Amino acid sequence: MAPTSTPETPFGRVLTAMVTPFTVDGGLDLDGAQRLAAHLVDAGNDGLVLNGTTGESPTTSDAEKAQLVRAVVEAVGDRAHVVAGVGTNDTAHSTELARQAEAAGAHGLLVVTPYYSKPPQEGLYRHSVSIADATELPVMLYDIPGRSGVALSHETLVRLGEHPRIVANKDAKGDLGAAAWAIARSNLAWYSGDDILNLPLLSVGAAGTVSVVAHVVAGELRAMIEAFVAGEVGRATAIHQSLLPVFTGMFRTQGLILTKAALALQGLPAGPVRLPLVDATAEEIAQLKEDLAAGGVHL
Repeated sequence: MAPTSTPETPFGRVLTAMVTPFTVDGGLDLDGAQRLAAHLVDAGNDGLVLNGTTGESPTTSDAEKAQLVRAVVEAVGDRAHVVAGVGTNDTAHSTELARQAEAAGAHGLLVVTPYYSKPPQEGLYRHSVSIADATELPVMLYDIPGRSGVALSHETLVRLGEHPRIVANKDAKGDLGAAAWAIARSNLAWYSGDDILNLPLLSVGAAGTVSVVAHVVAGELRAMIEAFVAGEVGRATAIHQSLLPVFTGMFRTQGLILTKAALALQGLPAGPVRLPLVDATAEEIAQLKEDLAAGGVHL
C-alpha cells in the first residue's frame, strides 16, 4: 500500500530519481538498492523514481527493471511512493513496461516524452494516453526536450491533464514562463525536474521536486519546500542559495556519474556505471568533494 497522497501532491513533495546500484562486475545489486532506498527515505524522501535516466534505464534490461521495482517496493513501499520509469520511444514497449511495473508493485509510472523520433503533438498525446490506459496506476509525465528532442506543448499538457490517471508532470524544460502557463490551466501537479530551478518552480505553483541532488541533500530540500509552503520565503531562499554549490557540482559532468561518485564517498551503495557512461575521474571526484563541502555536505 502506497503512502497517502492528495491531488495537489500525488507523489509527495520530495522524490529522488534514484540510481541503480551495480556490483563491481556491473551486475544488478538488489541488496544495495534496498539499502540505498531505505537510506533515502530515512533522509526525508516521500518517494523514489526508479528506472529513469539516472537509474541507467537505457542500459538495464526489462527483467532488471522489474526486479529493481520489486526489491524497492519490498524495502520501502509502505513508507514511500515507488514510481517506475516506463517511457521509451516505442509505445508498445512502453505499455508492456507499464504493465510489468504494475505487476511488480509500483505505485505510479513516469512516462518520458518519446525521444529521438520527434513525434508531433498528437503522437505525444496518443503515446501518453496509451500508457495511461494500460494500467490503473497514476502517471507522471516527464517533459525534457533537451534529451528527448521535442517538448510537450502547453495545449498538449492541458489535454493530457484531463485523463483521470495522468496526474503530474516532471518539468525539465527550463522555461518558467511555459511552466506558469501550463500550471495555471491544467489539472496536473507540477514537479521540478531541474534542481537549480526547484525554488523558482515552487513560486509559479509547483508541488515539489524529482531530484538528483536529493541523493545527498534530501533533508535540506524538504526544509526548503516546507519553508516556502509555510510562507517563509526568505528562509526558503537562504536554503536554496546554500545549496547552489551542490546544484552546480553534481552536474559538472553527466549527473549520474557524479551522483554515484558522491554516494561512494558517503559509503552508500552505488557501484560503477555502465557504458557508454564512464566513472568519474580522480580529478572530477576531487572537485566534487570541494563542491559538496561548499554546499554543507559532510563526507
